[in-house]
Amino acid sequence: MSKIRVCRSVSIPDNLRISRYQKIPELGPRMLFFSGGSALTEFSRVLKNFTHNSIHLVTPFDSGGSSAKLRDAFNMPAIGDLRSRLMALADETVLGHPEIYELFNYRLPHNISQEKLKERLNNIVNGDDPLVIEIANPMRKLICNHLGYFVRSMPDNFDLQGASIGNLIITGGYHNNHEQLDPIIFLFSKLVNVLGVVRTITNDDYHLTAKLADKTTVTGQHLLTGKEVNPIASAINHIYLTKGLTEAHPVTAKLKKQNRKLIEQADLICYPPGSFYSSLIANLLPAGVGKAIESNNAPKIYIPNMGDDPEQLDMSLGQSITTLINYLQQDLDEYTPVNKLLNFLLVDSQNIQYPGGIPYELLASLGIEIIDVTLMDKSDSKYYDNNRMVNALLSLT
Repeated sequence: MSKIRVCRSVSIPDNLRISRYQKIPELGPRMLFFSGGSALTEFSRVLKNFTHNSIHLVTPFDSGGSSAKLRDAFNMPAIGDLRSRLMALADETVLGHPEIYELFNYRLPHNISQEKLKERLNNIVNGDDPLVIEIANPMRKLICNHLGYFVRSMPDNFDLQGASIGNLIITGGYHNNHEQLDPIIFLFSKLVNVLGVVRTITNDDYHLTAKLADKTTVTGQHLLTGKEVNPIASAINHIYLTKGLTEAHPVTAKLKKQNRKLIEQADLICYPPGSFYSSLIANLLPAGVGKAIESNNAPKIYIPNMGDDPEQLDMSLGQSITTLINYLQQDLDEYTPVNKLLNFLLVDSQNIQYPGGIPYELLASLGIEIIDVTLMDKSDSKYYDNNRMVNALLSLT
């Protein structure tokens, strides 16, 4: 069977196309996003009104916050970003399960003793807590079973204050399914009727290590983002995966077969805004990602940050583009034309001053087309407008 690529003229926003998707989101496009963290949380809540087929590949390498507690105690990949994206795409209408949505979003209080929190968890497991009483069987039994597995496996000194119930359920399901995330993700998705597909790029219990321009090495995603500790003072030269926070020896992760198929069959591939290295580039590190992207002829679009990412210290927009391409190319056996990996740069030059300006000559030499449209709400200069960004991407499918 031969494959052809059909080009068409595009209006942005394409109001007719957008209206059609909004009427029948069940038949919406398979738009794939390499991301993690919170950058696309609100964006995803907007997107699910237009397509129930979006694909989100998130990183499991977070080493801070509540994810760090679970990783330390259970030797597992990070699941906080996974749960957050699942909940952002959950059906919040009357067709969903609001009582399960509330449970999965609930966090245990910070101002209650560990003994009281353990007692509360046991009440939930036994089905006696108000959070689960209204959940119908067999869903309640399934949820309580996985949470019960967590409670029985939990170390005595595990800190429950502020813990997400959803994270605890996923953790219990992960270990109850022979340390496999996919079965519990599938169940979690069905229970809250997730309107899309969310997967971790790999199930490996690995960490991120960065080599900085000042020759120092930093291991741990939480040390790079500038959220839990002071931002790094030297630019990142290179990142790779390691087995632990105390190991600097590189390891190779492999793209899961089902994720390869998701990439190869997507109608659009987006490299979205967010933490440049720990959310975007980290997703491109497993072997096979670049090859899967190269084999798909769908549009591939980069939406850059607005210049406020601590991980992009001293990095111009042009350098961000070439860095992205270099990480994609490193998975390929031989040089591949850039437009097989990245076709479009989506920007708003009227309202945003990108670091170093838009590199028109570089883009022309690489064969990358510029899409320059309004992406910002002028009343808020810190963030892209999610509705405008969704509309622009939908118009390209």
